[in-house]
Amino acid sequence: MNLLDAARNALRLPDVRQKLTFTLFILLIYQFATHVAVPGVDKAQLAALANNGSSAGLLNILNLLSGGSVSNFSVLALGVYPYITAQLILQLLIGVIPRLEQISKEPGGQDKLNQYTYFLAVPMAILNSYGQVNILSSLVQSGAPLIPGFGTDTGTTITVLATMTAGTMFAIWLGEQITRNGIGNGLSMIIFAGIVARVPDSLNRLIADEFVVFNMIAFIALTLITVVVIVYIQEGTRRIPVQYGKRVRGQKQYGGGSTHIPMKVNATGMIPLIFAQAIVTFPAIIAGIFFPNTDFGRSLQTAFGTQSGWVYWIAEFILVVGFTFFYTDVTIQNQNLAENLQKQGGFIPGIRPGKRTNDYIIAVTRRITIVGALFLGIIAILPGLMAIVDNLFTGRTDITRVNNPAQVISGAGLIIVVGVVIDTMRQLESQLVMRNYDGFMR
Repeated sequence: MNLLDAARNALRLPDVRQKLTFTLFILLIYQFATHVAVPGVDKAQLAALANNGSSAGLLNILNLLSGGSVSNFSVLALGVYPYITAQLILQLLIGVIPRLEQISKEPGGQDKLNQYTYFLAVPMAILNSYGQVNILSSLVQSGAPLIPGFGTDTGTTITVLATMTAGTMFAIWLGEQITRNGIGNGLSMIIFAGIVARVPDSLNRLIADEFVVFNMIAFIALTLITVVVIVYIQEGTRRIPVQYGKRVRGQKQYGGGSTHIPMKVNATGMIPLIFAQAIVTFPAIIAGIFFPNTDFGRSLQTAFGTQSGWVYWIAEFILVVGFTFFYTDVTIQNQNLAENLQKQGGFIPGIRPGKRTNDYIIAVTRRITIVGALFLGIIAILPGLMAIVDNLFTGRTDITRVNNPAQVISGAGLIIVVGVVIDTMRQLESQLVMRNYDGFMR
């Protein structure tokens, strides 16, 4: 049975069809909400900010997780970023605070940690709202405020913060509805829909460029090659063999057998890309706040805020590789694989249980992470590499995020899109297999 037959069978099933319809309905609601502007925003200054080259790097990051709503400065301008940040903070704290580690191992502990994540997401949303308005206002070259009265008028400030925080919690709630009643992971689907919704506008700008033929050939070739490599790396695993000892109770024998631990080549997803982009543009943000009209400030904004030049791309490559190793180490240590294996009577052949097993797992993880880290690093600097190729074929040097084929869908965006598509296909696959249909995936 081919892909079309499997899709037709999925639509014939009433409950699967209902899940798909519900997911599309929620995504439409989210897209409509991205056009509801924050009260008091100056649209003229917002348009000036969008045309400001020094803010391109920062806007690209913020738009990634908000579905492009930062360009409209809508009530969903923060997207689900505060919740994701809260998740990352708690995940890192589990390995530092013994009490949180104990809660994570208790029955129902994950539900309690999820509750803590929601509580932490609210202050994170308030802080992000305040910081985002101030930072974007500082990047407007005219010097006028993005939202008149923000920071000076108490009523305006409270209204803006409350609106943006409520928008974030609304986006999180929409994602939860998809997870419970739809298809796929809700938060990932929200981000996925936002990325895909920006593609037509980006393609229109690419087509409007004078080198339209080169742009389209480069975009199609780059997208196809990148998607194939992403699927290959994302699905790549190193299987560590595990055996379980046999136990005899009375006249019966329990346990035994063998299995494996699948260690993913890229266990971090696009998290290092987001962290690295946020840090590499930080000097440009500081320059915009503290040195707005100086040569030093302009040089920092040009080097780190315009996504151009070898300084920006080398710094981003190093940061992505470093964050990949750091985040992978933290994730593996929090999983306590060696301890869990020992409790369940499992062991890796030729490796003693306990510390030796833990050291072996970490060593294997770090070896395969080299491939994953280099892969993410290259994905991160694809726009820079594309600019070099573009210059060789066309001779132009004024390549920006508007006419760069690698910026239609960023590397991090492609990783998200491919991951969400694969995860959604697997969920549909399971729905079909349960009903004795052939699925999508072979």
